[in-house]
Amino acid sequence: MTEQTKKRPFPDASEDIRYWDEAPDTAQTRHPAYKLAFADRDFMLRDELRPVRLQLELLKPELLMNERGIQSTIVMFGGARIPRPEHADGAKTSTLSELSRFYDVAREFARLMTLRSVQSYGREDVIVTGGGPGVMEAGNRGAKDAGGVSIGLNIVLPHEQAPNTYVTPDLCFNFHYFAIRKMHFLMRAKAITVFPGGFGTLDEMFETLTLIQTERMHKMPFILFGRDFWTRIINWDALAEAGTIAREDLDLFHFAETAEEAIAIIDEFKA
Repeated sequence: MTEQTKKRPFPDASEDIRYWDEAPDTAQTRHPAYKLAFADRDFMLRDELRPVRLQLELLKPELLMNERGIQSTIVMFGGARIPRPEHADGAKTSTLSELSRFYDVAREFARLMTLRSVQSYGREDVIVTGGGPGVMEAGNRGAKDAGGVSIGLNIVLPHEQAPNTYVTPDLCFNFHYFAIRKMHFLMRAKAITVFPGGFGTLDEMFETLTLIQTERMHKMPFILFGRDFWTRIINWDALAEAGTIAREDLDLFHFAETAEEAIAIIDEFKA
């Protein structure tokens, strides 16, 4: 028990769990109804408790990042299937093989941004990725190359999404709810970067652009790596010509090919 706990007039939750563990073994104490609500796994997983689980999933990473003093982040979205360049020959498609170059671009971008971050003792410009393989791994790896910390926001999936080994362990979070995970991507964001990717990357990109377009989120540097990729899969000009977006909405994002180009965009950005 800490000195702070001794000064409190009420026992803390961990003490009550210990008392419950030491309770007499009777039919009453063995019944699930007797379990403390917060220590009752089956109760916490009930459908009716979804609002509580949403709140907890928002609160836990927030508390831990606050305790680390993290003030601002650099978001890196991108595909889990982008291979390392040395594995490009084994890629499933020729396009994935070509896109492997962005692994090194992402790694270098994260390295350069983290060199800035370490000057603030890891409080500003902290790299945050989805914590998985591909571009995400490259981002966390680049941060480690620079001797800094990085965040990984993992999510429970049936495949692909085990945490990569480059995420700072005490900043590696796991999520059940995509919506809460996306909130944590953006709550401290200072710049958004998007590398080639699939449905998940597109979802993150368009939701963030929508928040900026509708002014539910402040404008910030928004950088798409790989102009050829992004203009091939999305006809941005057609959206403006159709009138479904405004022509000025195309100014919400920029294209970059290298880490240095992206950093220049961030440095020159004016809201």
